[in-house]
Amino acid sequence: MTRSRYADLTREELAEVVRELLLIGQLIDRSGMAWCISAFGREEMLRIAIVEWAAASPIYTRRMQAALGYAPSVPGQGDVPTIFKGLQLDIGAPPQFMDFRYTVHDARHGEFHLDHCGALMDVEPMGEEYVRGMCHDIEDPTFDATAIATHPRAQVRPVHRPPRMPADRTPHCRWTVVIDDSHPEAQAVPELAVNERSRAATLELAPIDPADAGAADYAGPLLSDLDLAGFSHSALARIADEVCLQMALLDRGFTLALEPRATSPEQLLDIRRKQLVGVAGIAAARLARALSLPPDIKGAVRLLALHPMLNPAAYVSVEADADALVVRPSAADEDGAWVSLIGPEWSVPLQAAVQALDPHLDVEVGAVEDGWRAEVVRRPEPAPEAAEVAVVRFSTGADFAFEPRRSLPITPV
Repeated sequence: MTRSRYADLTREELAEVVRELLLIGQLIDRSGMAWCISAFGREEMLRIAIVEWAAASPIYTRRMQAALGYAPSVPGQGDVPTIFKGLQLDIGAPPQFMDFRYTVHDARHGEFHLDHCGALMDVEPMGEEYVRGMCHDIEDPTFDATAIATHPRAQVRPVHRPPRMPADRTPHCRWTVVIDDSHPEAQAVPELAVNERSRAATLELAPIDPADAGAADYAGPLLSDLDLAGFSHSALARIADEVCLQMALLDRGFTLALEPRATSPEQLLDIRRKQLVGVAGIAAARLARALSLPPDIKGAVRLLALHPMLNPAAYVSVEADADALVVRPSAADEDGAWVSLIGPEWSVPLQAAVQALDPHLDVEVGAVEDGWRAEVVRRPEPAPEAAEVAVVRFSTGADFAFEPRRSLPITPV
């Protein structure tokens, strides 16, 4: 079984990295959707976003349930707390940035509201049309798509949601979650079945060591402000790998939604590349800051080895030394994942990542037997920030700061 590259971090570092990865996953859309609006217009962007999330979240939700031991004993017959646990470990709902607060009435009835919605803060300045697009057109089908991973008759319905009236209304939105046998079974988007056949969907990762200090699962009660530091080192490494797979599955959903809309293979490739560069730069900046990586060649190589575009280790084959890393064909290439876009002919995401650590750093990529080698070098002149990274920096998530929270069990009320 392939060892996780995140296993080299301390338990404390892992807890920080996991929540960073959850937020980075949310920022994939801040990068990709900007280029979809430019290429296809706002209405088509909304349709792309719906397919993207609905083709990915049921897969990765079930993966996390299985990994952390809270999957329903009867498949497809889970309860509301199980749905909420999944949201706490979902790149669609990163902690604090999307500040979900949960209420459980009983196993089949619950509510959540958002005290802070970072996605709303990003979209409100763009106008009411964009707010309605996100909070109505996208949320209605994608919340249900996430819930059906637990129970096909679960429905997520709004009590109130933006546009906010009055303009400073809090909480930002409130929703009910109800499982009822009278509800019609939710229907999956066709792209979900395609994504379920990906290597990412069925990839086997190293099991969690139950003897490791700390929680090995999330089989107990639902907790508010889930304390990631309470998980064991082994569990956190597995969660980090699972979150990277969430990103891979989301990017695959994005590609499946783009393919029938792109006017040519060149346009499809161009949009995918722009999305990756934007994510690569912002993700690197956040990870480097969280881990206090030194702004030198050694720090840059370590940053690349931990970057979600090159993880998990079981999905992307990477060997690293002091100043370079070698990437070889792997399951991710079979899926056409991010790493498949990178190589000697195009290495901009790697450059964007190391330049987030220090703009004087650069990457030289050359072919080697059965793969390619990326060497980190230092230039005398600093490189400007890539335009694709600047687009993602528009999001409040680019510089969002987490705060200490106390984790408490949530009991039915």
